[in-house]
Amino acid sequence: MSNQVILWSMLIVPWLTLLFMPREETKRYMPVALFATVTSAIIHDAGITLGFWTVGETAFPLHRLTTYIFGLMPVLTLWVFKLTYGRFWLYMVTNTILDIGFNFQFLNVFLPSRGILTLDVPPLQALPITLVHAVMLYGYQI
Repeated sequence: MSNQVILWSMLIVPWLTLLFMPREETKRYMPVALFATVTSAIIHDAGITLGFWTVGETAFPLHRLTTYIFGLMPVLTLWVFKLTYGRFWLYMVTNTILDIGFNFQFLNVFLPSRGILTLDVPPLQALPITLVHAVMLYGYQI
């Protein structure tokens, strides 16, 4: 499978899962999903500037933007908030498990093996960034 297919799938397929979420809940959690997208884009650009990671390939014609910021990130945020909002500790446990998978498998193994992104810091150092981001998102939704 080509990298372009993978990148465009990470952008489009997650949004299709929202067909299974009630419209009212999508509306309820969309502001935090948009906030997650904006803050993820800022974190992504800061990480590139500071040399934490390097983007090897992007979805044409997008430049320096990884599609998970606009596909996976907001949709996963919607689903996590739908399933865990109101129970902070469940939210944090769920987010920690997802962030460990994201940092250790997705950013450290899958994307580098495809030449899409290279993580130049150990995943254990990237984990606090994602956990602080999760707390910010919960605070924003409150």
